[in-house]
Amino acid sequence: MNRKSFDIQPIGRFYGSNTAIRRPKEITCFSYDDDHCFHLGESSLRYYYPPRLPADLNQGFEEFQKLDDAADEHLDALLDTIMALEKETEKKCDADIITWRGMMTKILAAPFDHMNGFIEENNGYKNQQKQIQRNQRMPPGMASQDLMAYWGYKFETLSVLDQPWDPTSREEIENRPEQIVNNNAQYCSVVRTGIGSTRLVIGGEVDAVWDCKPDSKEDPVHWIELKTSAEIRNDRDMLKYERKLLKFWAQSYLLGVPKIIVGFRDQNGIVHRLEEVETASIPAKVKKVGKGTWDGNICINFAGAFLEWLKSTIQEEGTWRIRKSEKSSVIEVFKIEESGTGDIISSSFAAWRTAP
Repeated sequence: MNRKSFDIQPIGRFYGSNTAIRRPKEITCFSYDDDHCFHLGESSLRYYYPPRLPADLNQGFEEFQKLDDAADEHLDALLDTIMALEKETEKKCDADIITWRGMMTKILAAPFDHMNGFIEENNGYKNQQKQIQRNQRMPPGMASQDLMAYWGYKFETLSVLDQPWDPTSREEIENRPEQIVNNNAQYCSVVRTGIGSTRLVIGGEVDAVWDCKPDSKEDPVHWIELKTSAEIRNDRDMLKYERKLLKFWAQSYLLGVPKIIVGFRDQNGIVHRLEEVETASIPAKVKKVGKGTWDGNICINFAGAFLEWLKSTIQEEGTWRIRKSEKSSVIEVFKIEESGTGDIISSSFAAWRTAP
């Protein structure tokens, strides 16, 4: 088997010089509706309006309309959206790598996320990991994994509106706690960015916009990410929160989301306070007042070096896989098919790109 590996350690070699980052800029978007049907455009865009506190995140759990994501959707929606943009502009979308934000988050966090592994593109592995997490036995008095996952979606439902605040009725705003939570609907932003010499097009879900999207595509969008976290009661909780901040920062940084709203909840799933966190300020705060469990500069330098290595490694036809085993410091890249794309690239996109 054609196998190459990139060693994360020693991470000290990624300290120092700053890898250039291109500010993420939205080039297009798509939506999933309440039935998780794909649509071009921003029909599922949501607008932030703070929830009333205290907020009970348990309410409505039995009626939760949960997305069934067991099927493998590959890059289909992202590629369909890019194809529509290219047809509209009559210009190819130039990039070294096209991927989902989730994959890039794993790469960016890899120098400090020692425990978790990943296999991309492998839907079976993803479903297996989710099942392991669901079966995990929680300590007495703690909520189940399913309920804790619901808390995050409930917080989003309590914090967004279907239209800007001005035309929204007071009744709609105040009735959000009774609204059935449905995580099928998503707004997905597609951005052009770059890390070092690698040009990237990344797609990922965005929770809401702070005000409204600007008319000009040149202007930055005031996106927000909505997160929940346990109240910080001691040093151990602070350490857990700081590690969470690595993922919060990486996710938002990659899509150009400038602000994260964190709802701090107690063990019973009641949110008592909100905190607005500026994405760009997180690495400096972790370094200055935290436990120093991660370094954003090292993450960026590492990602730049890894992507450069990846481009130089995959120079042949065929389908390749990227894998990092749990507790491993090595990212492997190996070929699984000598030709074709293994359904990762849709036939319609392949036909479009190879058309004369």
